[in-house]
Amino acid sequence: MTDGLTHLGLLGRTGAVPASPGESDAGRTPPQVRHVRVLPARDAVTAPWPAWVHPEVVDAFERRGVHAPWVHQVQAAEAAHAGKHVVLATGTASGKSLAFQLPALDAVVRAEERAATSLDPDGAVVLYLSPTKALAADQLASWQGLAVPGVRAATYDGDTEQSERAWIREHANVVLANPDMLHVGILPHHARWARFLRRLRYVIVDEAHGYRGVFGAHVANVLRRLRRVCARYGGDPVFIGASATSFEPEHSFSRLIGAPATAVETDYSPHGAVTVALWEPALTDHDGENGAARRRTVIAESADLMADLVSGAVRTIAFIRSRRGAESIAAMAQRLLADVDRTLPGRVAAYRSGYLPEERRALEHALRDGRLLGVASTSALELGIDIAGLDAVLVAGWPGTRASLFQQIGRAGRAGQDALAVFVASDDPLDTYLVNHPEAIFDRPVEAAVFAPQNPYVLGPHLCAAAAEAPLTRDDLDLFGAAAAGVVDDLTAQGFLRRRPAGWFWTHPQSAAAAVSLRGEGGQPIDIIDAATGALLGTVGAGQSHHQLHPGAVYTHQQVTFVVDDLDEANHCAIVSRGEPDYYTTARDITDIEVLRTDRTMPWGPVTVCFGQVRVSTQVVAFQRKRFASGEVLGEEPLDLPVRELITQAVWFVAPAPLLAAAGVAAPELPGALHAAEHAAIGMLPLVATSDRWDIGGVSTALHADTEHPSIFVYDGYAGGAGFAERGFEAAGTWLRATSDAIRACECETGCPSCIQSPKCGNRNSPLEKAAAIALLDELLRHEPPRDPPPGPAGSPS
Repeated sequence: MTDGLTHLGLLGRTGAVPASPGESDAGRTPPQVRHVRVLPARDAVTAPWPAWVHPEVVDAFERRGVHAPWVHQVQAAEAAHAGKHVVLATGTASGKSLAFQLPALDAVVRAEERAATSLDPDGAVVLYLSPTKALAADQLASWQGLAVPGVRAATYDGDTEQSERAWIREHANVVLANPDMLHVGILPHHARWARFLRRLRYVIVDEAHGYRGVFGAHVANVLRRLRRVCARYGGDPVFIGASATSFEPEHSFSRLIGAPATAVETDYSPHGAVTVALWEPALTDHDGENGAARRRTVIAESADLMADLVSGAVRTIAFIRSRRGAESIAAMAQRLLADVDRTLPGRVAAYRSGYLPEERRALEHALRDGRLLGVASTSALELGIDIAGLDAVLVAGWPGTRASLFQQIGRAGRAGQDALAVFVASDDPLDTYLVNHPEAIFDRPVEAAVFAPQNPYVLGPHLCAAAAEAPLTRDDLDLFGAAAAGVVDDLTAQGFLRRRPAGWFWTHPQSAAAAVSLRGEGGQPIDIIDAATGALLGTVGAGQSHHQLHPGAVYTHQQVTFVVDDLDEANHCAIVSRGEPDYYTTARDITDIEVLRTDRTMPWGPVTVCFGQVRVSTQVVAFQRKRFASGEVLGEEPLDLPVRELITQAVWFVAPAPLLAAAGVAAPELPGALHAAEHAAIGMLPLVATSDRWDIGGVSTALHADTEHPSIFVYDGYAGGAGFAERGFEAAGTWLRATSDAIRACECETGCPSCIQSPKCGNRNSPLEKAAAIALLDELLRHEPPRDPPPGPAGSPS
């Protein structure tokens, strides 16, 4: 196994590792490696089975080879059994499933025994929630594989046949679902689920760290609705969270479920040593926009690494954020492997959301049984199956948070064996900063999830859904938080709710829940239709349609490439035709911003930092065709798509022009300095908030109509806000210092995508002034007042 790893010259090294003279080719560290850190092996610490666990449950685990649980598993199980809400926040492959299965199975088995003697005819049931269908399917196999007598587990999601749903409601005692199905398929029909909800003993919230941003805010309100409906039938379930390591997980989980929770964080499971390399692709001879230097793309670099590892029989997974990226890495690796061994391309595949259910299941089985050696996936959550024990992990581009990075690299490592993880930097300011500042990855606490359940654009629809489930009372409003009363008054004034002595009622005939997308997609998904066959290839959220499915866009599905012929938003479909373009496409947009309300200000001497509500108007105006390997722009075509408006939250920085001129930013350079600083700040916000670059946007101007001064705006890309901009406001100094450092760290002369260029800039990345941007940022920071205490880790509760 280690042949493929030693070939990369990384195992056994640590620190900053430029190539050393005199080393053999096989042992030389590649020049792209900026840093290597070895995460040491960890020994297991076990504990006895808790005395309260039913013998049948213990026997089931021992049949699977588990003869003693790890300490953290027992700690979490004991807390849940004692009736406490608990979150287990430990690393990948640390056995979190056993921790929540112990109390859940014990409750179900004992209830079935009591029901057999009519002592407790209602029994006890368990609801398991995961963010993906794939993870629920994997968990179903785990619960069923234990073969505990009396346990009847079943999945209840959009793929469940109608004929099976009634049986599940009446007879299953472990139901595996996702928040979306709970939201639209269970809570609005709670009368049918009354017996289940009355008996509900445990609610398991898996991958709890993934509930962040708008998705996290929606799920938090769904769980409050669940608690409310359970109470209506006399139920009071215990919530058990399973999470990657995160900062103060008890606060995040308490905010998610709306009730106090305790946390178990120390990981006592064993793990082999993992060598983690930070890899920065080299600059190429190809020029990007405006003649800027360009690095080799993260897709091409990761495909090379995957092909190298797979050819050495190293089981490898590559994680990347975009669907197109996953498809491209797999396709490029297949082409490279075809030159080595004609049998190898078939052992590499892509896995992403948007695939049809039967395609996902086939890939999952092939990965489990070893037919696949290499997989490119959009994220660990979307893969969502038990893939611990891989030999190597490639993280293609920053996954958004340190918690996500460690979750993904934790997939590497079989017990007792060395493994490799490589973070491959993309052309992005944050990635550039991180590969050159390894302490920001390895020597800082991981983040807490940032989400805002009180966002009125999220809370309002859920209050309507709750009122449709049962009339809202004053007592109910306390469950939904301090903002609920004001939001209910607004909804009543707008005619969505009607006040009666028994409470507030939903007044419309249509389903309140069906109108709400938990994923923040803002409308019915767009179906992608093959023009030649009429086949449904997949779906894309409505909010992404202008950027991903505009006419001329390249769309890839299962390594087959299509070009979009037409986007028909009225009928929620895009028509595509098969093609073989040697390029990919990126959309460009133009954006205007208007300040509606300033909620908070922070004076920095003559500089003002603000946070509040804004209106953002965005129009996708063109798309570019770019070469795969280099990112070189091959051409650009205009688009005629409608303007979309968004009312959201923003953070903005206001500085008088004379102040900046005195700092060396001359008037002709000011627009380019602001523009460059805005791009870099957008790229760096994920360092202090659990956002993705594509969750946020920005605007800069040398004279803004509302501020009357040079201004930089960074806003949340979701209606009402997602909490990211507010976190940027709270950690403004940390954020801007890192932004300045990231621009300085890039070795280009005048600016490139690794520092100040943006892939979605509506102005063709012009004007941009790299040196002036550094001077501007330094001048802003010079006026920052001392803070006591300094900003904590990203997402820490205020």
